[in-house]
Amino acid sequence: MDLGTDRKYLVLQGGGALGAYQAGAYEALHEAGVRPEWIAGISIGSINAAIIAGSPEKRRVDNLRRFWETATSGPTSLPFRTGPLIRKWLNEYSAAFSATSGVNGFYIPRSMMPWQYAAEPKAAISVYDTTPLIDTLNELVDFDRINHGAIRLSLGAVEVETGNFAYFDTHPCRLRKEPVPLTAHHVAASGALPPGFPPVEIDGKHYWDGGLVSNTPFQWVIDERNTREDICVFQVDLFSALGELPRDMSDVLAREKEIRFSSRTRLNTNEAARHERYEKALRRLLGKLPPDLANDPDVNYLKSQDDRGAVTAVHLIYARKPYETHSMDNEFSRLTMEEHWRAGYDDVVKTFASPQWKNRVIPNDGFVAIDYRRDHARPEGGLHEPAR
Repeated sequence: MDLGTDRKYLVLQGGGALGAYQAGAYEALHEAGVRPEWIAGISIGSINAAIIAGSPEKRRVDNLRRFWETATSGPTSLPFRTGPLIRKWLNEYSAAFSATSGVNGFYIPRSMMPWQYAAEPKAAISVYDTTPLIDTLNELVDFDRINHGAIRLSLGAVEVETGNFAYFDTHPCRLRKEPVPLTAHHVAASGALPPGFPPVEIDGKHYWDGGLVSNTPFQWVIDERNTREDICVFQVDLFSALGELPRDMSDVLAREKEIRFSSRTRLNTNEAARHERYEKALRRLLGKLPPDLANDPDVNYLKSQDDRGAVTAVHLIYARKPYETHSMDNEFSRLTMEEHWRAGYDDVVKTFASPQWKNRVIPNDGFVAIDYRRDHARPEGGLHEPAR
Protein backbone atom coordinates (compact mmCIF):
# COMPACT_ATOMS: atom_id res chain seq x y z
CA MET A 1 0.00 0.00 0.00
CA ASP A 2 1.18 3.48 -0.88
CA LEU A 3 1.09 5.43 2.39
CA GLY A 4 2.64 8.57 0.96
CA THR A 5 5.75 10.37 2.13
CA ASP A 6 4.22 12.56 4.85
CA ARG A 7 5.12 11.90 8.47
CA LYS A 8 2.62 9.76 10.35
CA TYR A 9 1.23 10.77 13.76
CA LEU A 10 -1.34 9.00 15.93
CA VAL A 11 -3.84 10.79 18.22
CA LEU A 12 -5.90 8.78 20.72
CA GLN A 13 -8.96 10.15 22.54
CA GLY A 14 -10.17 9.11 26.00
CA GLY A 15 -13.13 6.77 26.48
CA GLY A 16 -12.54 3.96 28.97
CA ALA A 17 -13.68 0.53 27.80
CA LEU A 18 -14.24 1.93 24.30
CA GLY A 19 -10.45 2.11 23.99
CA ALA A 20 -10.37 -1.39 22.49
CA TYR A 21 -11.53 0.35 19.29
CA GLN A 22 -8.18 2.16 19.23
CA ALA A 23 -6.29 -1.10 19.72
CA GLY A 24 -8.08 -2.66 16.76
CA ALA A 25 -7.46 0.45 14.67
CA TYR A 26 -3.77 0.34 15.52
CA GLU A 27 -3.56 -3.34 14.55
CA ALA A 28 -4.87 -2.49 11.07
CA LEU A 29 -2.58 0.55 10.78
CA HIS A 30 0.37 -1.61 11.82
CA GLU A 31 -0.48 -4.29 9.27
CA ALA A 32 -0.71 -1.59 6.58
CA GLY A 33 2.82 -0.43 7.41
CA VAL A 34 2.02 2.73 9.40
CA ARG A 35 4.74 3.41 11.97
CA PRO A 36 3.83 6.61 13.84
CA GLU A 37 6.67 8.93 14.79
CA TRP A 38 4.54 10.72 17.38
CA ILE A 39 1.69 9.38 19.51
CA ALA A 40 -0.45 11.59 21.72
CA GLY A 41 -3.13 10.32 24.08
CA ILE A 42 -5.53 11.24 26.85
CA SER A 43 -7.04 8.88 29.44
CA ILE A 44 -7.44 5.37 27.94
CA GLY A 45 -5.75 6.81 24.86
CA SER A 46 -2.66 7.43 26.99
CA ILE A 47 -2.64 3.82 28.14
CA ASN A 48 -2.85 2.52 24.57
CA ALA A 49 -0.26 5.08 23.46
CA ALA A 50 2.19 4.08 26.21
CA ILE A 51 1.83 0.39 25.35
CA ILE A 52 2.51 1.07 21.67
CA ALA A 53 5.45 3.42 22.24
CA GLY A 54 6.88 1.27 25.05
CA SER A 55 6.89 -2.04 23.17
CA PRO A 56 9.23 -3.48 20.53
CA GLU A 57 7.73 -3.03 17.08
CA LYS A 58 6.88 -6.71 16.71
CA ARG A 59 5.23 -6.84 20.16
CA ARG A 60 3.03 -3.75 20.00
CA VAL A 61 -0.19 -5.44 18.93
CA ASP A 62 0.47 -8.43 21.19
CA ASN A 63 0.94 -6.18 24.22
CA LEU A 64 -2.23 -4.26 23.41
CA ARG A 65 -4.01 -7.59 23.24
CA ARG A 66 -2.54 -8.63 26.60
CA PHE A 67 -3.80 -5.47 28.27
CA TRP A 68 -7.31 -5.71 26.88
CA GLU A 69 -7.64 -9.41 27.62
CA THR A 70 -6.42 -8.76 31.16
CA ALA A 71 -8.96 -5.99 31.69
CA THR A 72 -11.95 -7.87 30.27
CA SER A 73 -13.72 -11.08 31.19
CA GLY A 74 -16.48 -13.40 30.04
CA PRO A 75 -17.15 -15.23 26.77
CA THR A 76 -16.17 -13.90 23.35
CA SER A 77 -19.53 -14.94 21.90
CA LEU A 78 -23.04 -15.86 23.05
CA PRO A 79 -24.62 -19.31 22.53
CA PHE A 80 -27.87 -17.68 21.44
CA ARG A 81 -28.98 -14.78 19.25
CA THR A 82 -30.02 -11.61 21.03
CA GLY A 83 -31.97 -8.55 20.03
CA PRO A 84 -30.98 -5.00 21.04
CA LEU A 85 -33.03 -5.09 24.24
CA ILE A 86 -31.51 -8.33 25.57
CA ARG A 87 -28.03 -7.16 24.59
CA LYS A 88 -28.60 -3.86 26.38
CA TRP A 89 -29.50 -5.75 29.57
CA LEU A 90 -26.39 -7.93 29.27
CA ASN A 91 -24.16 -4.89 28.78
CA GLU A 92 -25.75 -3.10 31.73
CA TYR A 93 -25.15 -6.15 33.92
CA SER A 94 -21.52 -6.26 32.79
CA ALA A 95 -21.03 -2.55 33.52
CA ALA A 96 -22.62 -2.94 36.95
CA PHE A 97 -20.30 -5.86 37.67
CA SER A 98 -17.26 -3.74 36.75
CA ALA A 99 -18.54 -0.87 38.90
CA THR A 100 -18.94 -3.05 41.98
CA SER A 101 -16.06 -5.51 41.53
CA GLY A 102 -13.47 -3.46 39.65
CA VAL A 103 -11.51 -4.30 36.50
CA ASN A 104 -8.66 -6.77 36.58
CA GLY A 105 -5.27 -5.11 36.14
CA PHE A 106 -6.89 -1.67 36.17
CA TYR A 107 -8.73 -0.68 39.35
CA ILE A 108 -10.36 -2.14 42.45
CA PRO A 109 -13.16 -0.66 44.60
CA ARG A 110 -12.32 0.77 48.00
CA SER A 111 -13.98 -0.68 51.08
CA MET A 112 -15.52 2.68 52.03
CA MET A 113 -14.94 1.98 55.71
CA PRO A 114 -14.23 4.99 57.98
CA TRP A 115 -10.88 3.67 59.14
CA GLN A 116 -9.69 3.44 55.53
CA TYR A 117 -9.91 7.23 55.26
CA ALA A 118 -7.41 7.61 58.09
CA ALA A 119 -4.99 5.11 56.59
CA GLU A 120 -5.36 6.29 53.00
CA PRO A 121 -6.35 9.95 52.43
CA LYS A 122 -7.14 9.31 48.74
CA ALA A 123 -9.95 7.00 49.86
CA ALA A 124 -11.94 10.08 50.87
CA ILE A 125 -11.79 11.55 47.36
CA SER A 126 -12.11 8.51 45.09
CA VAL A 127 -14.16 5.36 44.70
CA TYR A 128 -11.44 3.13 43.27
CA ASP A 129 -7.77 2.34 43.81
CA THR A 130 -5.73 2.38 40.58
CA THR A 131 -2.62 0.68 41.99
CA PRO A 132 -3.33 -2.37 39.76
CA LEU A 133 -2.97 -0.13 36.68
CA ILE A 134 0.50 0.99 37.81
CA ASP A 135 1.52 -2.66 38.17
CA THR A 136 0.07 -3.59 34.77
CA LEU A 137 1.83 -0.71 33.02
CA ASN A 138 5.16 -1.55 34.59
CA GLU A 139 4.74 -5.13 33.38
CA LEU A 140 3.74 -4.31 29.80
CA VAL A 141 5.55 -1.05 29.07
CA ASP A 142 9.29 -0.47 28.71
CA PHE A 143 9.61 3.10 29.93
CA ASP A 144 13.30 3.23 29.03
CA ARG A 145 12.23 2.63 25.44
CA ILE A 146 9.67 5.44 25.73
CA ASN A 147 12.13 7.93 27.19
CA HIS A 148 15.02 7.10 24.86
CA GLY A 149 13.27 5.71 21.79
CA ALA A 150 12.41 7.17 18.41
CA ILE A 151 8.69 7.68 19.06
CA ARG A 152 7.60 10.93 20.64
CA LEU A 153 4.93 10.42 23.31
CA SER A 154 2.61 13.14 24.69
CA LEU A 155 0.07 12.51 27.47
CA GLY A 156 -2.60 15.06 28.45
CA ALA A 157 -3.70 15.74 32.06
CA VAL A 158 -5.10 18.60 34.14
CA GLU A 159 -3.53 19.99 37.30
CA VAL A 160 -6.09 19.74 40.11
CA GLU A 161 -5.10 22.84 42.08
CA THR A 162 -4.92 25.26 39.14
CA GLY A 163 -7.22 23.66 36.60
CA ASN A 164 -4.52 24.16 33.96
CA PHE A 165 -4.12 21.71 31.10
CA ALA A 166 -0.76 19.93 31.18
CA TYR A 167 1.12 17.66 28.81
CA PHE A 168 3.79 15.16 29.79
CA ASP A 169 5.96 15.08 26.68
CA THR A 170 9.14 13.16 25.87
CA HIS A 171 10.26 16.07 23.67
CA PRO A 172 10.80 19.74 24.55
CA CYS A 173 7.62 21.75 24.11
CA ARG A 174 6.19 25.17 24.91
CA LEU A 175 5.21 24.07 28.43
CA ARG A 176 8.64 22.66 29.29
CA LYS A 177 12.05 23.32 27.75
CA GLU A 178 13.20 19.88 28.84
CA PRO A 179 11.49 16.58 28.04
CA VAL A 180 9.70 14.76 30.86
CA PRO A 181 10.99 11.26 31.76
CA LEU A 182 7.71 9.36 31.74
CA THR A 183 6.70 6.66 34.21
CA ALA A 184 3.59 4.60 34.85
CA HIS A 185 2.37 7.38 37.13
CA HIS A 186 2.29 9.89 34.25
CA VAL A 187 0.11 7.49 32.26
CA ALA A 188 -2.17 6.92 35.25
CA ALA A 189 -2.44 10.68 35.83
CA SER A 190 -3.73 11.18 32.30
CA GLY A 191 -6.51 8.66 33.02
CA ALA A 192 -7.40 9.65 36.61
CA LEU A 193 -11.03 10.58 36.00
CA PRO A 194 -12.76 11.82 39.18
CA PRO A 195 -14.60 10.93 41.29
CA GLY A 196 -13.87 7.33 40.39
CA PHE A 197 -10.08 7.59 40.36
CA PRO A 198 -7.82 9.53 42.73
CA PRO A 199 -5.50 12.30 41.54
CA VAL A 200 -1.93 11.23 40.86
CA GLU A 201 0.88 13.18 42.49
CA ILE A 202 3.89 13.99 40.32
CA ASP A 203 6.68 16.32 41.49
CA GLY A 204 4.47 17.77 44.21
CA LYS A 205 1.51 18.49 41.92
CA HIS A 206 -1.71 16.53 41.58
CA TYR A 207 -3.27 15.59 38.27
CA TRP A 208 -6.63 14.36 37.02
CA ASP A 209 -7.76 13.02 33.65
CA GLY A 210 -6.97 15.41 30.79
CA GLY A 211 -10.44 14.76 29.36
CA LEU A 212 -11.83 17.19 31.92
CA VAL A 213 -10.42 20.01 29.76
CA SER A 214 -10.13 18.42 26.33
CA ASN A 215 -10.61 14.77 25.49
CA THR A 216 -8.50 14.79 22.35
CA PRO A 217 -4.84 15.80 21.92
CA PHE A 218 -5.27 16.70 18.24
CA GLN A 219 -4.75 20.42 18.80
CA TRP A 220 -1.59 19.76 20.83
CA VAL A 221 -0.04 17.88 17.93
CA ILE A 222 -1.04 20.52 15.39
CA ASP A 223 0.30 23.38 17.52
CA GLU A 224 3.48 21.68 18.71
CA ARG A 225 4.71 20.13 15.49
CA ASN A 226 8.02 21.58 14.43
CA THR A 227 8.63 20.38 10.93
CA ARG A 228 8.42 21.74 7.41
CA GLU A 229 7.44 18.32 6.16
CA ASP A 230 3.82 17.36 5.50
CA ILE A 231 2.11 15.30 8.20
CA CYS A 232 -0.73 12.78 8.29
CA VAL A 233 -2.57 12.56 11.63
CA PHE A 234 -4.68 9.48 12.35
CA GLN A 235 -7.21 10.74 14.88
CA VAL A 236 -8.91 7.81 16.63
CA ASP A 237 -11.92 9.07 18.59
CA LEU A 238 -14.19 7.06 20.88
CA PHE A 239 -17.12 9.47 21.14
CA SER A 240 -18.95 10.78 18.10
CA ALA A 241 -20.10 14.38 17.98
CA LEU A 242 -22.77 13.34 15.48
CA GLY A 243 -25.73 11.29 16.68
CA GLU A 244 -29.47 10.76 16.63
CA LEU A 245 -32.22 12.33 18.70
CA PRO A 246 -32.65 10.28 21.92
CA ARG A 247 -35.78 8.14 22.27
CA ASP A 248 -35.65 7.48 26.02
CA MET A 249 -33.73 8.54 29.12
CA SER A 250 -31.05 5.91 28.52
CA ASP A 251 -30.40 7.45 25.10
CA VAL A 252 -30.31 10.91 26.65
CA LEU A 253 -27.55 9.94 29.08
CA ALA A 254 -25.53 8.23 26.35
CA ARG A 255 -25.92 11.12 23.90
CA GLU A 256 -24.99 13.68 26.58
CA LYS A 257 -21.79 11.76 27.31
CA GLU A 258 -20.93 11.56 23.60
CA ILE A 259 -21.34 15.31 23.16
CA ARG A 260 -19.40 16.10 26.35
CA PHE A 261 -16.42 13.89 25.58
CA SER A 262 -16.26 14.18 21.80
CA SER A 263 -14.48 17.50 22.51
CA ARG A 264 -15.99 19.11 19.41
CA THR A 265 -13.81 16.95 17.16
CA ARG A 266 -14.99 18.32 13.85
CA LEU A 267 -15.21 21.89 15.17
CA ASN A 268 -11.58 21.67 16.26
CA THR A 269 -10.70 20.21 12.89
CA ASN A 270 -12.46 23.08 11.15
CA GLU A 271 -10.58 25.61 13.26
CA ALA A 272 -7.27 23.87 12.54
CA ALA A 273 -8.09 23.89 8.83
CA ARG A 274 -8.80 27.62 8.86
CA HIS A 275 -5.58 28.32 10.75
CA GLU A 276 -3.52 26.27 8.30
CA ARG A 277 -5.12 28.03 5.33
CA TYR A 278 -4.41 31.44 6.82
CA GLU A 279 -0.81 30.42 7.47
CA LYS A 280 -0.26 29.19 3.90
CA ALA A 281 -2.01 32.24 2.41
CA LEU A 282 0.22 34.52 4.50
CA ARG A 283 3.32 32.75 3.23
CA ARG A 284 2.20 33.20 -0.35
CA LEU A 285 1.41 36.87 0.29
CA LEU A 286 4.83 37.55 1.82
CA GLY A 287 6.41 36.26 -1.36
CA LYS A 288 4.49 38.83 -3.39
CA LEU A 289 5.49 41.96 -1.41
CA PRO A 290 7.47 44.68 -3.17
CA PRO A 291 11.20 45.01 -2.36
CA ASP A 292 10.72 48.23 -0.38
CA LEU A 293 8.92 46.23 2.33
CA ALA A 294 11.65 43.63 2.66
CA ASN A 295 13.07 45.20 5.85
CA ASP A 296 9.78 46.19 7.41
CA PRO A 297 9.77 44.98 11.07
CA ASP A 298 6.32 43.43 10.79
CA VAL A 299 7.26 41.61 7.61
CA ASN A 300 10.46 40.30 9.18
CA TYR A 301 8.49 39.10 12.21
CA LEU A 302 5.99 37.25 10.04
CA LYS A 303 8.79 35.70 7.97
CA SER A 304 10.48 34.50 11.15
CA GLN A 305 7.51 32.27 12.04
CA ASP A 306 7.85 28.60 11.26
CA ASP A 307 6.87 27.54 7.76
CA ARG A 308 5.23 24.20 8.44
CA GLY A 309 4.02 21.54 6.04
CA ALA A 310 0.47 20.58 5.10
CA VAL A 311 -1.81 18.48 7.30
CA THR A 312 -3.93 15.46 6.41
CA ALA A 313 -6.33 14.56 9.23
CA VAL A 314 -7.77 11.05 9.03
CA HIS A 315 -10.90 10.68 11.19
CA LEU A 316 -11.55 7.28 12.73
CA ILE A 317 -14.56 7.67 15.03
CA TYR A 318 -16.33 4.89 16.88
CA ALA A 319 -20.05 4.58 16.03
CA ARG A 320 -22.05 3.59 19.10
CA LYS A 321 -24.24 0.52 18.74
CA PRO A 322 -28.02 0.90 19.39
CA TYR A 323 -27.78 -1.29 22.50
CA GLU A 324 -24.91 0.67 24.09
CA THR A 325 -25.91 3.05 26.86
CA HIS A 326 -24.21 5.71 28.98
CA SER A 327 -22.26 2.90 30.70
CA MET A 328 -20.49 2.06 27.43
CA ASP A 329 -17.14 3.36 28.70
CA ASN A 330 -17.32 1.15 31.81
CA GLU A 331 -18.49 -2.07 30.15
CA PHE A 332 -15.50 -4.40 30.20
CA SER A 333 -16.96 -7.67 28.92
CA ARG A 334 -14.77 -9.73 26.60
CA LEU A 335 -17.59 -9.93 24.05
CA THR A 336 -17.93 -6.15 23.76
CA MET A 337 -14.17 -5.64 23.78
CA GLU A 338 -13.81 -7.94 20.77
CA GLU A 339 -16.58 -6.04 18.99
CA HIS A 340 -14.88 -2.70 19.66
CA TRP A 341 -11.54 -4.11 18.51
CA ARG A 342 -13.05 -5.41 15.28
CA ALA A 343 -14.86 -2.10 14.66
CA GLY A 344 -11.58 -0.18 14.89
CA TYR A 345 -9.81 -2.64 12.62
CA ASP A 346 -12.59 -2.56 10.04
CA ASP A 347 -12.80 1.25 10.01
CA VAL A 348 -9.11 1.50 9.12
CA VAL A 349 -9.50 -1.09 6.36
CA LYS A 350 -12.49 0.83 4.95
CA THR A 351 -10.60 4.11 5.18
CA PHE A 352 -7.63 2.79 3.20
CA ALA A 353 -10.04 1.33 0.61
CA SER A 354 -11.98 4.59 0.23
CA PRO A 355 -11.51 6.92 -2.76
CA GLN A 356 -10.75 9.72 -0.28
CA TRP A 357 -7.58 7.93 0.80
CA LYS A 358 -6.62 6.39 -2.53
CA ASN A 359 -6.95 9.71 -4.36
CA ARG A 360 -5.60 11.94 -1.62
CA VAL A 361 -3.24 14.76 -2.52
CA ILE A 362 -1.43 17.33 -0.44
CA PRO A 363 -3.46 20.55 -0.67
CA ASN A 364 -2.03 23.94 -1.51
CA ASP A 365 -4.18 25.46 1.22
CA GLY A 366 -2.46 23.30 3.82
CA PHE A 367 -5.22 21.05 5.18
CA VAL A 368 -7.50 18.20 4.17
CA ALA A 369 -9.67 15.84 6.27
CA ILE A 370 -10.53 12.25 5.38
CA ASP A 371 -13.52 10.39 6.81
CA TYR A 372 -14.68 7.35 4.84
CA ARG A 373 -18.20 7.79 6.18
CA ARG A 374 -18.59 11.01 4.23
CA ASP A 375 -20.01 10.67 0.73
CA HIS A 376 -17.16 12.48 -0.95
CA ALA A 377 -13.82 14.02 -0.08
CA ARG A 378 -13.70 17.69 0.71
CA PRO A 379 -11.54 19.87 2.90
CA GLU A 380 -13.09 20.58 6.31
CA GLY A 381 -14.86 23.93 6.34
CA GLY A 382 -16.29 23.51 2.85
CA LEU A 383 -13.55 25.36 1.01
CA HIS A 384 -12.25 23.84 -2.21
CA GLU A 385 -8.68 24.68 -3.11
CA PRO A 386 -6.34 23.37 -5.79
CA ALA A 387 -4.03 20.58 -4.68
CA ARG A 388 -0.37 20.08 -5.23
